[in-house]
Amino acid sequence: MNSDSSEVSCNRGTIWRRGLYMLLFAFLIGVVKFVTFSVVALQFFLVLMTGAPNNQLLAFGKSLSRYTYQVMLFLTFNSEIQPYPFSEWPSGNAMINE
Repeated sequence: MNSDSSEVSCNRGTIWRRGLYMLLFAFLIGVVKFVTFSVVALQFFLVLMTGAPNNQLLAFGKSLSRYTYQVMLFLTFNSEIQPYPFSEWPSGNAMINE
């Protein structure tokens, strides 16, 4: 047995744990999708009624988009950082950190 195969077997527990986290985040993406469409619809109707977007919804929509981005980075193995609730909720004002 070479050292490469022993490294893989040692990391299998970590891979399975990550897989469980990935299932959790895949579920959360579904929830986020529903919330995002709700924000979109609400913002649309507010703009129709008032003529201007709601600033709080703008900031929340931006932070929600950044959260979605963080989750997708984690799910596609582009990041090892677990998004919220295992780290802070992304700010609507901060730049996206990879």
